[in-house]
Amino acid sequence: MIAMPGRGRFITFEGGEGAGKSTQARRLADRLERRGLAVVVTREPGGSPKAEAIRHVILSGRARMLGPAGEAMLFAAARIDHLDVTIRPALARGAWVVCDRFMDSTRVYQGALGAVDSAVIDALERVAVAETRPDLTLILDLPAETGCARAAARRGAATPDRFEGEDIEAHRTLRAGFLAVAEADPTRCVVIDAAQPPDDVADAVWAAVEARLFAPRAARVDAP
Repeated sequence: MIAMPGRGRFITFEGGEGAGKSTQARRLADRLERRGLAVVVTREPGGSPKAEAIRHVILSGRARMLGPAGEAMLFAAARIDHLDVTIRPALARGAWVVCDRFMDSTRVYQGALGAVDSAVIDALERVAVAETRPDLTLILDLPAETGCARAAARRGAATPDRFEGEDIEAHRTLRAGFLAVAEADPTRCVVIDAAQPPDDVADAVWAAVEARLFAPRAARVDAP
């Protein structure tokens, strides 16, 4: 695989439970690699050894006693290690990073759903994320009922994790929160209809990536 010269590109997937983020992140990575790009696929919470340890604490529900603000701080701590160990080094060597969830999930899960003040979320972003913001965020959107049904089918007999176990009204709040993020930052975010068949979702994802991250560069190269 060939890394692009200079800094790589940073793409994040966001959306509610069952939206297909992990599947579409892998499919996008495969497509980028077929174009000769070096790609790192990662996830949040997690993506580095210390962050994975924090992931286990959060998703097991053991951090719930800390409240949404405490959970937001744990996510920020995990994000700092994830960025330092995985994301920034990959971008620096010219790789493209595809991440299943990132800063917007904290803004929606702990902010919109958990009612943590937006000023607190902003402060945590300044500390944890700083200048390493995504070049493109793909928000996979579908009705909460559909997403929960998909998540339940995928989970089978396993126990729901900390966030899968929220009630349907909470999942509707999460959907609205992600759509609000997209509306507030349209230059970075693209909403994808995740209720479509997976192949159609993948094509819509690829169209967004080509339009946002490849077209300007191609125009410069082809110009006389």
